[in-house]
Amino acid sequence: MANIKTFEDYVEKHQNYKCALEQLRTLIRSTGLEEAIKWSAPVYTLDSKNVVGLGAFKHHFGIWFFNGVFLKDKKGLLVNAQEKTKALRQMRFESQNDINEDDVLAYVNEAIDNQKAGKELKPKKSSKSVEIPLELENELKSDKVFKQQFKSLTPGKQREYADHIASAKREATKQSRLEKIKPMVAKGVGLHDKYKDC
Repeated sequence: MANIKTFEDYVEKHQNYKCALEQLRTLIRSTGLEEAIKWSAPVYTLDSKNVVGLGAFKHHFGIWFFNGVFLKDKKGLLVNAQEKTKALRQMRFESQNDINEDDVLAYVNEAIDNQKAGKELKPKKSSKSVEIPLELENELKSDKVFKQQFKSLTPGKQREYADHIASAKREATKQSRLEKIKPMVAKGVGLHDKYKDC
């Protein structure tokens, strides 16, 4: 679906829901939201913030509410599409006959009001502590310079190195990895930094 650049391109890929998607688009655009294509699907924004999006699948189509967790959902029309999604909610339809325009507009307008009020579920930063494998721990205890260099790294870089050593199955591989990372730690660089600038 990488070739989708317009709403029409999206509908072309989902011909079985063409009329329904066009109906939803008309309703959503009547609220003044701006249309864009993101993630190869129509998304509607307010001041460049994602409010709702359209999605079509094999057995259903629907409206994504990016901060749907804040909607009152008095009619019980929303589903959490995946367990891991915290804020996203979806209003699903199986056919165009399932669309109640008044309900759709009420939910979209509430989503707009929530966006204007700044209601947004921000992703939480990982508080996962760094688990140091035994080999690395022993090296940190025996080499004070290395310990200082390692402690000066960001928690993310520390985790990369710790995971790299811990993921080796053989003891010899763990020791080999430990020796290879020492010059990198001394330079203050992360294990994967060379790939991050690409």
